Amino acid sequence: MSGQSDPNGSAFSAAELEFLAEDEMIEIVPNLRIKPLSLICGDFGPFQPQIPTQVPIWLAVALKKRGKCAIRPPDWMSVEKLTQVLEAERDSASSFEALPFHYVEISRLLFDHARDDIPEVYMVRSLIEDIKDVRFHKIGTGLEKLSSRTYAMKLNLSAMEVNVIRPFVTGSLEKFYELTAPEIIQESDTQEYRRPQTADRGPRRELRR
Repeated sequence: MSGQSDPNGSAFSAAELEFLAEDEMIEIVPNLRIKPLSLICGDFGPFQPQIPTQVPIWLAVALKKRGKCAIRPPDWMSVEKLTQVLEAERDSASSFEALPFHYVEISRLLFDHARDDIPEVYMVRSLIEDIKDVRFHKIGTGLEKLSSRTYAMKLNLSAMEVNVIRPFVTGSLEKFYELTAPEIIQESDTQEYRRPQTADRGPRRELRR
């Protein structure tokens, strides 16, 4: 069934990652007065017209759907910032630029529900897709070199990227331990044999009663 985790693949489905990302905070600009909202996850408001405030993305989307606010895209979703990130990603083969852990899911949510609030939305979408492609290419290259113990990479991976490579890394580690387990056991046995033995000091005296 779509939307469910694949037990043999990634740990989370795209829908599950998006659900987790909805708890991230984002800035909204209410267009009317709203009383404070007391929710299980916290208290939000009161909301005043044209006064920016921070709320979880799920609440921002709910208010946006009802025409009660505009959503302000985060600073990293500007064309200028994304262009800088893309250039830096292309210039470095061994590191990833720092982006929000849920940058893929956040951008998708805003494209789906607040595209009219995103300046140059088509350019922003294109840049994020290019960044994803470049980062996945570097991830693939890094996994190919994983067998080299001297290979190092500065990781700033996102939730989706971690989710994609987790099955591969987990499987590789399990295989590694399978192959090295006999060596570890043999080394442990060798150390057991090398333990110093207690000197024989003759028969012990019986305690007096």
